[in-house]
Amino acid sequence: MAVSGPLGTFRLPPLPTIREIIRLFKLQAVKQLSQNFLLDLRLTDKIVRKAGSLTNAYVYEVGPGPGGITRSILNAGIAELLVVEKDSRFIPGLQMLSDAAPGKLRIVHGDVLTFKIERAFPESLKRQWEDDPPNVHIIGNLPFSVSTPLIIKWLENVSHRNGPFAYGRTQMTLTFQKEVAERLIASKGSKQRSRLSIMAQYLCDVQHVLTIPGRAFVPKPEVDVGVVHFTPLTQPKIEQPFKLVEKVVQNAFQFRRKYCYRGLGMLFPEAQRMERTGKLLESADVDPTLRPTQLSVSHFQSLCDVYRKMCDEDPHLFAYNFREELRHTSEKRERDDGES
Repeated sequence: MAVSGPLGTFRLPPLPTIREIIRLFKLQAVKQLSQNFLLDLRLTDKIVRKAGSLTNAYVYEVGPGPGGITRSILNAGIAELLVVEKDSRFIPGLQMLSDAAPGKLRIVHGDVLTFKIERAFPESLKRQWEDDPPNVHIIGNLPFSVSTPLIIKWLENVSHRNGPFAYGRTQMTLTFQKEVAERLIASKGSKQRSRLSIMAQYLCDVQHVLTIPGRAFVPKPEVDVGVVHFTPLTQPKIEQPFKLVEKVVQNAFQFRRKYCYRGLGMLFPEAQRMERTGKLLESADVDPTLRPTQLSVSHFQSLCDVYRKMCDEDPHLFAYNFREELRHTSEKRERDDGES
């Protein structure tokens, strides 16, 4: 493992600019992968500052690409930086940075969705969940195509305290399309309130810390970019299994413009839907005529607690999927029509 020197002594030597790296290695953003490069080092420095103090920190950067944010992290007094990059075209440029920062930068050519970060850093960094966050940070300019599945994966890791959160309440500073960033922080009653709002906010303190105009990226995306900072809570606001919370929240937001009883009703088989939806809402003390966007995290806490009791009483309930029931009903109707 890299051992850091005296505080603030390391600075990268003069290097080709990010633009020159892109030309040198003939790099082009791949539209299908929703890649966008950030070339302005003043902006990458700003993103890294939003992560908080990185002095002697161990940092995990996802999607480094040509290495703009990577340079800013290396200049922030860190102990070690681990980057995971799936696209082999970026490895030579990152290797150039590694050569310029001996012992500071480790490069893994792999997929962030499957990489086992919990084995990557020293055991000594681990902290109790109730303690202050460990000196471990996740930072990344995420391709838009993976940002939502990745944050959902990491939120599930937060709930299980594994993956990057095996070290404790690891903080994350990540880029998203501005609209997604707004959903992550949206409060009750906001038009942007969504499944992501609840899933993030019941587990983390979530802050939209910076907006970067789309014109700062190459190629320019059609939207601006939001930088969001996550700090896992010492106690989740809903104390139920992640998959159960996810199921209740997903169903609630299925019909976001209709009353909440419509979506929540899909938790139950059609034959008992009206009765059991009424029982769920009454027991949770939730007004059935609220829209999904008007439900608070406390509302979802009550709904999840009551739904859990209902699942405990009926072991088959959690496995119920209304789409499966629709499919079976449709197939049966087709068979009956064919026989008549």
